[in-house]
Amino acid sequence: MSKHGQRVLITLRKMIANGELPPGERVAEIPISERLGVSRTPVRIAFRTLEQEGLLRKGDRRGYTVRAITPTEIADAIEVRGVLEGLAARLACERGVSPPARNSLVNCLSMGDSLFSKGFLTDEDMEIYHDFNMQFHNTIIEASRNIAIEDALSRNDHLPFASVSSIAFNRDDMSGEYRRFNFSHMQHHIIFDAIDNGQGARAEALMREHANAALRYTKILSPSQNMPENFTVIERED
Repeated sequence: MSKHGQRVLITLRKMIANGELPPGERVAEIPISERLGVSRTPVRIAFRTLEQEGLLRKGDRRGYTVRAITPTEIADAIEVRGVLEGLAARLACERGVSPPARNSLVNCLSMGDSLFSKGFLTDEDMEIYHDFNMQFHNTIIEASRNIAIEDALSRNDHLPFASVSSIAFNRDDMSGEYRRFNFSHMQHHIIFDAIDNGQGARAEALMREHANAALRYTKILSPSQNMPENFTVIERED
């Protein structure tokens, strides 16, 4: 898929995740292409991909319907991500982390330390956190040097909020979100310590626990529910 097509796919995923395209809504190529200001071709390809991912259901006639995604489905995907990322962390320990990969992880930790040192978070800070958090996770996955893990994660991560490429935060409780994301950052430090010291089993267990921390939000953020107005979604292309 081209970069342009990938952007269309990411946009449609986000529209489904934030409820802009709610469950049960019919979508068709022409209206969506006009809405996004693109040709029909990338929309057609994106629809097929979203159908394969389970986010759209093809109708009897032309067009698709947005499928309802349950909190249980998202929770299951997050648990699977924890298992896969845990395995990646263990393999990174066993196979050794290259100096560039180690520097990338250290850089993520340094950015987080700087971000959280002031004791509060802004909307702009959340954008920064999102990007270095995704870099931290992707670096560990790449350090595992296991293509099967990368492929399995790419298939698993299509559900909203099941991937590190998408996070949501409550703008009305930024002090609470500061504690939540600072705790997540502290987990990054502990995970790095385990990897850096070659403690594979410990790194695997910590990475699985790290992923499971997202489970408490699955019911609130399910696309089958109405997305709370005070929540902001940040999503990037992997």
